[in-house]
Parts: sequence; C-alpha cells; structure tokens
Amino acid sequence: MPSPQLLEEYSQFFRLLSEPARLQLLCCLKHGPTDVATLIDATGFSQSHISRQLGQLQRAGLVRCDRDGARTIWQAEGDLVDELCHLVQSRLKQRLETQLQQLQTASSGIQQRPNRRWSASRKS
Repeated sequence: MPSPQLLEEYSQFFRLLSEPARLQLLCCLKHGPTDVATLIDATGFSQSHISRQLGQLQRAGLVRCDRDGARTIWQAEGDLVDELCHLVQSRLKQRLETQLQQLQTASSGIQQRPNRRWSASRKS
C-alpha cells in the first residue's frame, strides 16, 4: 500500500493533468517542439495563459524548453503523457463498447416483445 505522502503526490499529478488546457497543450507538443506563438494559433489561448500552464507542466517534468535566439521552443518530455492518454483511451473505448453492447441487447429485447397496449388500442 502506498504511503499517504505518495498518494498525495499521485493526487497532485492527476490534478495537474485534469486541466483541459494543459492536456490540450500536451497534445500539441506531442507532435513536436514548437514555440508559444504556434501554441496560441493552435489553441486560441492567450500568451499569459499558455505560459502559466507550460510553467506548471515544466515543474512537473512533463515539458521542457530550449532557447532558439529570442524564441523559446517547448517540447513534451518523454512518453509518459502518451502512455497515460493511450491507457485512458483504451479504458474509455472498452467502457463505451460495453455500454453499446448492453444497449443493443436491451434494444433487441424490446423489438422482440410486442407492445400489448399499442396493439390492443389499434383493434378498437
């Protein structure tokens, strides 16, 4: 069993990833290194919002930046985010497939049973 301190670290990490803007930036960065101007165009976020979110991601070790003259180039650090997104996507797909199967089963049961109320009222 993880210690309370480790559980708190896990919680903070998942809280960091729970912000849609940070996830969107990570998705942009997984396609390759880019600068803030390109991220502004891709997301529609303000420069200050992007800088704030990138700073949090950098402190968590998920992104890094390099200088290219006057430009700062950002890139995702490692494959962790890709692996987590793939894991979550697989889980969501599995859950949706199960729900679809349940709906199809329920729907086929409804189609096989005649609606007695409806058929009785048509006879009148």
